[in-house]
Amino acid sequence: MRQRWRHGHDAVTVLDGAARLRRSGTGRRILPGVRSVRQCSRTACTRAAVATLTYVYADSTAVLGPLAQHAEPHSYDLCAEHAERLTAPRGWEVVRLTPAFEELGPTPDDLSALAEAVREAGRVRHDPVGEPSSVSETARRGHLRVLRAEGD
Repeated sequence: MRQRWRHGHDAVTVLDGAARLRRSGTGRRILPGVRSVRQCSRTACTRAAVATLTYVYADSTAVLGPLAQHAEPHSYDLCAEHAERLTAPRGWEVVRLTPAFEELGPTPDDLSALAEAVREAGRVRHDPVGEPSSVSETARRGHLRVLRAEGD
């Protein structure tokens, strides 16, 4: 029997009781190469999330898999402790895509990417081309400017 559903942005297929996870594309990131630290969705828990819980109501299934790349409104991020202790309501099935979840600290690649982003943000940018003296600003609305040349 084959079942399919979504786990965050990732596709999950269960065939004869074996769950397979297909990762989606990398998507947009604020700092390339740096993982965002999302917290556990459980109340008063401040630990870092390592797993994502998604409910498939049509199949009475709770899918617990690796942390999704993007936070979704209908899924819950859990820390390692809450992921291990997860139980489903009576009559529901729990599908664990990963047998154990470990809290991982930053890797050397994460720290290098963060240091490079800080260096890039601190660099002085020179405006290579200034506005000609014949152009004057006539109005401004937010970050937009209306410029008028003397001949117009």
